Amino acid sequence: MVIATVREWHDEEGWGVLDSPETPGGCWAHYSEIRKRGFHSLAPGDLVDLQWEKPRSKQDGFTYRAVTVVPHTS
Repeated sequence: MVIATVREWHDEEGWGVLDSPETPGGCWAHYSEIRKRGFHSLAPGDLVDLQWEKPRSKQDGFTYRAVTVVPHTS
């Protein structure tokens, strides 16, 4: 896993974009990949631990897609 920063998050649509050096251009993330209890949401600026993949075809214009997202704890 790598540490990423939430660039944007759309609660109403359940997706967002995460930034890390390993995923240039951003990594698309769906709320179902967030590993935490309760409502699955993130906010811009949040740090997360990210496991990602590079799918055969782009996900909504993004080269990278989140597989697992865990809110980061220091």
